Amino acid sequence: MKNLLLSFLAIIPCFILTAQTTIQRDPQIEKMVNEVSRDSLQSYIKILAGFGTRSTLSTQNDLKRGIGAARNWVLSRFNEFAKLSAERLTAFIDTITLQPDIISGHLDNMRSDVMDGKGDAPGANDDASGVATVLECARIMSRRSFPATIIFVAVSGEEQGLLGATYMAEKAKKENWHIEAVLNNDIMGSNNSNETNIINNTKIRVFSEGLSVLDTGKNTLNIRNLGLENDGKARQLARYVKETGERYVDNLEVIMIYRNDRFLRGGDHTPYVLRGFAAVRITEMNENYYHQHQDVRIENGIQYGDLPEFMDFEYLRKNTCMNLCNLANLAKSPSMPQEVKVEVRKLSNYTNLSWKAPKSGKVKGYYVMLRETTSSVWQKKFFIADTKMDLPYSKDNYFFAVQSVSEDGNESLPVVPSPVGR
Repeated sequence: MKNLLLSFLAIIPCFILTAQTTIQRDPQIEKMVNEVSRDSLQSYIKILAGFGTRSTLSTQNDLKRGIGAARNWVLSRFNEFAKLSAERLTAFIDTITLQPDIISGHLDNMRSDVMDGKGDAPGANDDASGVATVLECARIMSRRSFPATIIFVAVSGEEQGLLGATYMAEKAKKENWHIEAVLNNDIMGSNNSNETNIINNTKIRVFSEGLSVLDTGKNTLNIRNLGLENDGKARQLARYVKETGERYVDNLEVIMIYRNDRFLRGGDHTPYVLRGFAAVRITEMNENYYHQHQDVRIENGIQYGDLPEFMDFEYLRKNTCMNLCNLANLAKSPSMPQEVKVEVRKLSNYTNLSWKAPKSGKVKGYYVMLRETTSSVWQKKFFIADTKMDLPYSKDNYFFAVQSVSEDGNESLPVVPSPVGR
């Protein structure tokens, strides 16, 4: 690791990483990030837009037009990647494996009338951009081995009410899948709004729910007592996406938005959130409504329609890299540490933390993370090889969490400690 500070106490064998310290990039992940091709992404977008419409209500049987043809083409691409994957990648329609990290986009699109399944609707940005990201990540990652399962999925029925994602999330819940994270990509390949036309291709938003709908009863009381309203599963994933994305992708800032989705709107991550999974929405900084949910037409000198010519493929490349590095870092990391506890049996200005090793994966050690109660991101990391740590920081004034760390430095998602000794 770069620029590690010395242990702040001789009796604690740890390293301190502050917000100014750069954690070293994993060279394997960096190599994969560098393989993301804007030309490949552009090719995917043009082909998907070329199916005329991908409305869920469009034809299923035409070989060249409609969602059926688009679905078959996406499957054919996955199958091509599978040939080079040494049987690591398997592609199915409506068949899912267990214990995944999930990256998704939605294959369907819509015209001005959501029930119009016949007219042209290219859907280049909404959401061929998300599907293209899924395909490009699959192309690159399928050539490598990972200790975790990764699901690359393009769902349908998003525009009609999140139908495909709801089906998958409900199946995952019923079948007890252990889903670490869901990265939902929807509208992520353009860079300006129709009101201002100001280009903003250095920022991308990640939306996250603060609390889960499952946080009820005693769980809600515990959240209130500990002040953890900002530390739900999705919010922790959003912090992880920001830290990891900015580590590997130059000239890109991940902006965390403290909402599950855009104002009074929704996306395919929501069915997972509603069932207690960690899921976030990744989307461009400003949407252009001339090119979203619009019939293709020229009106009052304005070109309407979600067409490929309004895409920024370099911006889409960076956003795809951001997805890939997060997926790879999660997939290479051990699982999360178990039974993370904070000692509260005595009053102290120290914080005494303990935990158990993760259920799977080989660990080099752990990061104990710290942030002030008003901070949106983790401000310090303390590396330690032990499964306990005493910190001269008061639990009154800071939030803490613990991550498992692999031999290559890949971090798991963080776990917030529960009180012990009350």
